[in-house]
Amino acid sequence: MPIVKIELFPGRSAEKKAELAKAITDTLERVGEIKPEATIVLFVEIPSSEWFVAGAPLEDSLVKS
Repeated sequence: MPIVKIELFPGRSAEKKAELAKAITDTLERVGEIKPEATIVLFVEIPSSEWFVAGAPLEDSLVKS
């Protein structure tokens, strides 16, 4: 039973998450021959203030971009 954990910024709608979960489940079925009922997709929303890259807040690099 695969568990797919996706960590992302908050803000996507329930409909968009359902669309993503369906696409991931369909891909695992097509490529991995895994029954859809065996797949769990877990979304974990983490605010951008909690992300760091190379020891610096991600928000700093987003502002510079």
